[in-house]
Amino acid sequence: MKLLLSLVSATTLLIAVAHAQTSSTTTSTTTGTADTSTTTTTTESTGTVTEYTPGSSIVLNTGTGEPVHYRFSKSVTYVTPEGKVIEASKVRKNAKVRVHYMKEGGDMVVDKVIVTD
Repeated sequence: MKLLLSLVSATTLLIAVAHAQTSSTTTSTTTGTADTSTTTTTTESTGTVTEYTPGSSIVLNTGTGEPVHYRFSKSVTYVTPEGKVIEASKVRKNAKVRVHYMKEGGDMVVDKVIVTD
């Protein structure tokens, strides 16, 4: 019985940690001289929509305890996991989504929302 309880607990913890993970990609571009360079960091995060204001912002529960606030860029793309473009109205409260965002100062600016649920 203890072994079964331990196995269930370990599996639950693994799922919670995997669900809250983010991925990052950093791209560096050097233009002109060696003194001029631009670095852009893009990141993806997965969570459940707790608040959504079309064209403005989205708040996700990523499983870390604190809700995470994102601001939308001027051109946001909404897609299915297969990459099919969908309407912004498909994003609803309690939907599971993955957001692709960039850090701009203190803001996290979303340019793509992948609706997984």
